[in-house]
Amino acid sequence: MKQFISKELEHFHCSILLDEVKEKVRRLKAYGVEDSEIMAVMNEEELFPQLVVTKDYEIVLLSDEKEVKVEMEPLIKAVYLLFLSHPEGIVLKCLPDYRKELTALYLLLRPNDGLTDRIKKSIWDVTNPTLNSINEKCTRIRKLFSGILPPNVARYYAISGKRGEAKKIDLVRANVIWKCKLPFSQGL
Repeated sequence: MKQFISKELEHFHCSILLDEVKEKVRRLKAYGVEDSEIMAVMNEEELFPQLVVTKDYEIVLLSDEKEVKVEMEPLIKAVYLLFLSHPEGIVLKCLPDYRKELTALYLLLRPNDGLTDRIKKSIWDVTNPTLNSINEKCTRIRKLFSGILPPNVARYYAISGKRGEAKKIDLVRANVIWKCKLPFSQGL
């Protein structure tokens, strides 16, 4: 009987604690703290590996247990680095404003290739908001991270956002380590 009462009391205390957590999360949201920040704190740290951009512009996920290199084609990686370097996000209709920056990022990744007509057209297409090229690149990035991380975690590493609003990578920036300098960087 004593054990039963002890279990009931434990259950009661847990429900009170859960109510307190819910109230604190509600208050954090009222202060403007984003879901991604709350999730990063509430989940185990190893669920959200650090994203490292090496001096050679490789993208690596680093956790206590392992290190995983994220393989991307140069243009897709340039798109990813562009969005990663803009934590405030980018409104897709404003993509033409980022064409020079995307070109510079691509040239960092493929310095010996130069800008062929095909590459210039690909960069133009990605930064043309009337075409679907940027959405295709974002989908490929989302699939890459979904293949490496659990879906509820992978979404924080992908480029996402509501239609008409800024698209961004929701990963808490404390989890991003830059070991390189980017052109046009904003103090990264």
